[in-house]
Amino acid sequence: MRILIVGGGGREHALAWRLAQSPRVSALLACPGNPGIAQLATCLPQPDSTAAYADLAAAHRIDLTIVGPEAPLVDGIVDRFRQRGLKIVGPTQAAARLEGSKIFAKQFFDRAGIPTAWSVQTGTTAEAVHHLKDFSFPLVIKADGLAAGKGVVIAQNRGEAESAMERLGPALVLEEFLEGEEVSFIGLSNGSLLFRFAPTQDHKRLIDGDHGPNTGGMGAYCDNRILTSAQNDEIMDRIMLPALGQMRKEGTPFTGFLYAGLMMTATGPKVLEFNVRLGDPETQSLMVSYRGDFAELLDLVANGTSPMGEPAWADPSVCVVIAAEGYPDKPATGRVITGISEAERAGAVVFHAGTQLSADGQLVSAGGRVLGITAAGETLEQAQQNAYSAVSKIKMEGAQYRRDIAQKGLRRW
Repeated sequence: MRILIVGGGGREHALAWRLAQSPRVSALLACPGNPGIAQLATCLPQPDSTAAYADLAAAHRIDLTIVGPEAPLVDGIVDRFRQRGLKIVGPTQAAARLEGSKIFAKQFFDRAGIPTAWSVQTGTTAEAVHHLKDFSFPLVIKADGLAAGKGVVIAQNRGEAESAMERLGPALVLEEFLEGEEVSFIGLSNGSLLFRFAPTQDHKRLIDGDHGPNTGGMGAYCDNRILTSAQNDEIMDRIMLPALGQMRKEGTPFTGFLYAGLMMTATGPKVLEFNVRLGDPETQSLMVSYRGDFAELLDLVANGTSPMGEPAWADPSVCVVIAAEGYPDKPATGRVITGISEAERAGAVVFHAGTQLSADGQLVSAGGRVLGITAAGETLEQAQQNAYSAVSKIKMEGAQYRRDIAQKGLRRW
């Protein structure tokens, strides 16, 4: 099977790493890929339009395409492929509105009876300011469209709220602040069934202890104990399956990866957001913990066939993101990176997220989140120790990372 991965970040490197281990995969290609992916796959130049991805897949005789980032999905890449009879894992453009528009998603949750935070959707900044009287602080303010994981502000007072509205507007969701612990619940759907993955927990804030600005994710861990069996069942019964059912009812059946960002509140799980692709950095932990042939699972779902049973998961894993100085606002680029071989000898897998080769062949930073250092262990504590031992081997001027990834889990168990 010839597989094409669309994207070039840490999530796509993790997918390439796992798929490269499948005996079913005869060729692995990525577009555009990155220096880490290039060690596993043939990297192709990024085309200048979404439609051109289908041309590329046809030219390279691709049997199955997996889309990593959300933008091509929201732009209709799946529709383009299906129109040409090309197999692809992902939702149609209509179904991708679950992530492409926060306003659409909130209204969808109401139609489907899915538990979520109380909110108001607005079309102008003035309207949003008017509705401030309906909320107490802290207040969650979300941009309606795609924002690369940085379109959410938790405002502590009116001044912060008005500043966020000016920056994120005009179309906004104002949402009550929910207390609890966040969980990433991700599954793979063939349109009617959902094959749930092990639960993960992302760490969105930049600084230890969940302080600082929101980011695209500073790390994640995977551990089946994050949710009890009863909580897993409740999430499936009250959130995931109703979402799939409502999508079918509305004539836009959902296929591909469905990711629910949840808050586990005192009254049960509530949806913060839906994403229509795998999470990043959750994917790094998931792929390290996954046991089985991931290519086979993807192929079965792409063909509309139901895999037998649930995907299998082994040891807990921890992913620590090394970010560039200045991230998330103005990340420094061009910083030389060393120590990757030493980190991998320490037992980790180093996934490239924002790297490139300089003119003289050195590996340098090329984005905000630069590397995802991921390690497994027989216990979560061991996985955390393995990950941070490997992190210590990486050298990059101005590097920043959190030192408490998975600490919530260790305190709980």
